Amino acid sequence: MKLAQGTVVGLIAGYYDVETAAGIVRTRARGVFRQKKQKPAVGDHVEIQIDDKGMSYLVKILPRINRIGRPAVANVSHVLLVISAVEPDFSVELLDRFLTFFSWQKVGVTIYLSKADLLSEAKLNTIKQALAYYQKIGYPVFIDYHEMQIQIPKMIEKNQIWTLAGQSGAGKSTLLNHLKKDANQATSAISTSLNRGKHTTRKVELFKLGAGFLADTPGFSSIDLTPIKLNELCNYFVEFKKASIHCKFRGCQHLQEPGCEVKKLLEAGEILASRYEDYLAMRTEISEGRIPEYLK
Repeated sequence: MKLAQGTVVGLIAGYYDVETAAGIVRTRARGVFRQKKQKPAVGDHVEIQIDDKGMSYLVKILPRINRIGRPAVANVSHVLLVISAVEPDFSVELLDRFLTFFSWQKVGVTIYLSKADLLSEAKLNTIKQALAYYQKIGYPVFIDYHEMQIQIPKMIEKNQIWTLAGQSGAGKSTLLNHLKKDANQATSAISTSLNRGKHTTRKVELFKLGAGFLADTPGFSSIDLTPIKLNELCNYFVEFKKASIHCKFRGCQHLQEPGCEVKKLLEAGEILASRYEDYLAMRTEISEGRIPEYLK
C-alpha cells in the first residue's frame, strides 16, 4: 500500500480524477468524508491511497486556500474574467459585480474582452475607454485575442489554479478550446430574445495550462453579493480602499461623511462615476438582502 498526493482535476459519476506526479489516477472517496460532511472539490489538493491490488481511494483533503462557486472550485488563485463586447452586450455594471465578488473572495482578476471583432471601431473605442480605467486601478486587461493567448499561459504559475468566469454566452468555453486544443468544451448559440447565452458547461474540470491549471465552470455565471457585510463592501472596490486612508473618518462609507477622499476623487473625475453608482446599487442590494430580478 502506498500514498500519493495530487490535485483533483475532474469529478465524473462519483469518481475523482487526481493528477499526480505519475499521471491521472481515478479514485473513489472514502466514506469518512460523508461522516464528516465533507466533499472533495475539483481543485482540492488531496492524498490518495493505492492498495496492493491497484485500487485507489481518496483519503485526505489537504488545507484549502478557498472554495468558491457552485459547483465549487477549490484553491482558486486567479480568475480570467471573460466580458463580452456584444451578444450579450458589454456591461460595466456586470463587470463591477464580478470584480467586487472576487475582491471579496481575495482572488485576483484578469479581464478579457471577447467578441471585440464584432463591433464597429467607434463602439469598440468607447469600451476601450471604460476598460482603460480598470487597467489604471490595477486589473490586467486583454482586448487582442492573440496577445492574450500568448500571455495567459505565461502568467499561470506552478500549480496555480485559474478559473474562467463571466456571463453565459460570453465565450468562455470557446476561449478554453482555443487556449487548450484538447479541451473540447461544448459551445452554444446566443438566445437573441434574451440577449444571453445558454449554459453549456455542466461540470467542473481542470485543464493543464502553463505551469498550472485552468478551469471551465458553470459556477461563476451569476453573482450573489448579499452575503457581503454592508460596512465592508467599500473595501472590495480597490480604488476606494486605497483612497480611504485619506478619509477624515476611519470606517468612512463614502456616502455623506465630511472629508471623504473617495467623494473628492469622484468629483475630480479620478474615480469613474459608474463605479460609484454601482457601489450605491450594491449597498441597496445587500441591505435589502436580495438579488435584482433582472440578474436572476
